[in-house]
Amino acid sequence: MHEFELINNYLKKLTKNLPSSLNLNDDVFFDKKKNLVISVDTYVEKNHFNDFRNPHLVIKKIIRSSISDLVCKGVLPKYYFISASGNQKNFSHNNLKKISSSLKQEQNKFKIFLSGGDSVFSNKLSFTITTIGFSDRIIKRNSSKINDDIYVTGNIGDSYIGLLCLKKKIKLNSINTKYFLNKYYKPDIQIKITSKIKNIANSSIDISDGLISDLEKMINNQKLSYKIFLKNIPVSNKLSNLINKDKLQKINCISRGDDYQILFTANKSKKRIIKNLSKSLRVKITKIGSIQKNDLKSSIVDENNALINLKYKGYYHKF
Repeated sequence: MHEFELINNYLKKLTKNLPSSLNLNDDVFFDKKKNLVISVDTYVEKNHFNDFRNPHLVIKKIIRSSISDLVCKGVLPKYYFISASGNQKNFSHNNLKKISSSLKQEQNKFKIFLSGGDSVFSNKLSFTITTIGFSDRIIKRNSSKINDDIYVTGNIGDSYIGLLCLKKKIKLNSINTKYFLNKYYKPDIQIKITSKIKNIANSSIDISDGLISDLEKMINNQKLSYKIFLKNIPVSNKLSNLINKDKLQKINCISRGDDYQILFTANKSKKRIIKNLSKSLRVKITKIGSIQKNDLKSSIVDENNALINLKYKGYYHKF
């Protein structure tokens, strides 16, 4: 069963059409009257992180990916709660020291505060993070407009190469390996753009499951389609070098997920504002395509405007 089938067939009716639930079709709960924004995410070993040999890095990845749900909505995270299941091996004295140290570093970096949680014994390691912020307005997921430009912050694909390094499916020199592992464990959360994005974006989502799959989620309840230009999708110099040298296909690197960049749409009239914002904040923001009418089929095109058949669009949650 697909995630959206589960939500639509079994869970949505339980919200009693409460506006704050956003029809369970967004990444947050938003109570406008109380200025309250909440997100909840669960991470399971082997599904969301490869192993727990580096607990200090895994916890950084988990915290950053959790707060990105609020950041992409234009909301600064303030408090977080952490619940964990695991055993004595997972939560040894040494591991707990590393986890605590990393959490302190993340709190200082993003100005967030641990405010509660829970723990339970289990031989299956998992973490659930609840993140809370405050705002009287958010950028919703399903509010794109026809002819909107599509933008993405930062670079796409580095985290995927880091995962390949962890799984020993690609062999790189030590400098490149360190770079891509850092991008996997410590994604660049664009916290500097948080307070500004509400003034430019019509819709937004963070790229967790993959560029294309998350783009399709962003318009899933709208009669819209998209056109993406592969050449415009931003990748780092290191990934670009790998693509050219090792003959990796760019199309296979850009929709594997775990980027945690912001994917958003904006009216064409915002183009100059976005360009100036990118320059002033020193945050890379790239236009990669546009939103179209639904009668035009969604597409990804190459340099010659030829259609690309993408076999893997990203991760989809199935039960």
